[in-house]
Amino acid sequence: MTSFPRRYHITTFGCQMNKADSERMAGILEDIGFQWSENPNEADLIVYNTCTIRDNAEQKVYSYLGRQAKRKHQQPDLTLVVAGCVAQQEGEALLRRVPEVDLVMGPQHANRLGDLLDQVFDGNQLVATEPIHIVEDITKPRRDSSISAWVNIIYGCNERCSYCVVPNVRGLEQSRTPEAIRAEMEELGRLGYKEITLLGQNIDAYGRDLPGVTESGRHQHTLTDLLYYVSNVPGIERLRFATSHPRYFVERLIRACHELPEVCEHFHIPFQSGDNDILKAMARGYTHQKYRRIINTIRDYMPDASISADAIVGFPGETEAQFENTLKLVEDIGFDQLNTAAYSPRPGTPAALWENQLSEEVKCDRLQRLNHLVAVKAAERSQRYLGRIEEVLVEDQNPKDNTQVMGRTKGNRLTFFSGDINHLKGELVLVKITEARAFSLTGERVEE
Repeated sequence: MTSFPRRYHITTFGCQMNKADSERMAGILEDIGFQWSENPNEADLIVYNTCTIRDNAEQKVYSYLGRQAKRKHQQPDLTLVVAGCVAQQEGEALLRRVPEVDLVMGPQHANRLGDLLDQVFDGNQLVATEPIHIVEDITKPRRDSSISAWVNIIYGCNERCSYCVVPNVRGLEQSRTPEAIRAEMEELGRLGYKEITLLGQNIDAYGRDLPGVTESGRHQHTLTDLLYYVSNVPGIERLRFATSHPRYFVERLIRACHELPEVCEHFHIPFQSGDNDILKAMARGYTHQKYRRIINTIRDYMPDASISADAIVGFPGETEAQFENTLKLVEDIGFDQLNTAAYSPRPGTPAALWENQLSEEVKCDRLQRLNHLVAVKAAERSQRYLGRIEEVLVEDQNPKDNTQVMGRTKGNRLTFFSGDINHLKGELVLVKITEARAFSLTGERVEE
């Protein structure tokens, strides 16, 4: 390695798992002497951590790559790395399309970045997409926040939803041991982090690949057991988890969230469609009735819980009546937040090959109608906060108004109030809510 510090830049596309992987790769790069550069054009090494869930994310990667590939003709020592799900899916094909790329690596290889770069710096062009056993993580991720952190508890996914590339690109489920997870959380607590989000592509599947059963024959390691095991880590005031799958979401887990004060009353449970025939075509393994029962059970235990979800419109063959079943579900449940997407066919998935694809116009129209309803319902749900006193974990200054700070309630609502970030960052502050918008709140600080 050269003696002057080389600079790196990472651009992350897609989900929280990718953000967590990027933080881990940044940690590795800093360990081997690289320094962060805000501007990719000043960096000596660029990592694109890619997402293949939607077509436009993939197109964006190629346009970014094209720009840097041109730059590499002027600066041959520029190192280009494509990581994440597009890398896993495209593999060698990516090198043929953009020969300037030095390293193509799938998500399972994030922890091996240092070793792979050693080979690149020796003059090799590499593709690392073969399945490997997840390496227990010893590097310290460079976290983007100093208040809240992600902790992966399970990698991969064994589900086979007909629209989704995740199992192809992230591999089969591999759970980390409870001891390794708790040790990472204890270290974060010592470093001053206040909030942790436990992450998994299908988090309710946690532990089913770990050995051990209880005397009653129940699997010994479940997400519920893990929550009880890690809920009292010193320094950690709040715990969240995502993403849940309705097929595995059990009442025992809801009860644990109710009983453990550290676990936030916020549930992210994608439903994808409100129509049973579409859910069946998606291979989701539940009905809209089962989904509604889950939400009702959550609200029986915690009437105020925040519910967020994901939904897809314009799935192949979706009729207007089937789409209206999705609208009806959204109308009936009243989500606090909903991530919506128009279906886009992904290579290597069954649904991409079906003849009954819908036109872009229909998909676009349905997406707009759904988004409109989501905003109306979220604004209604927000009204319950007016006049209430909420505990807010202060994360940062309001970028649009530097007299204000911002943070989140336990229900994950972004909240703004007047205050000095130098004194309040990382503090839990009581705030009386004076203004409620669809997706955020404003309030004033209450003296305890």
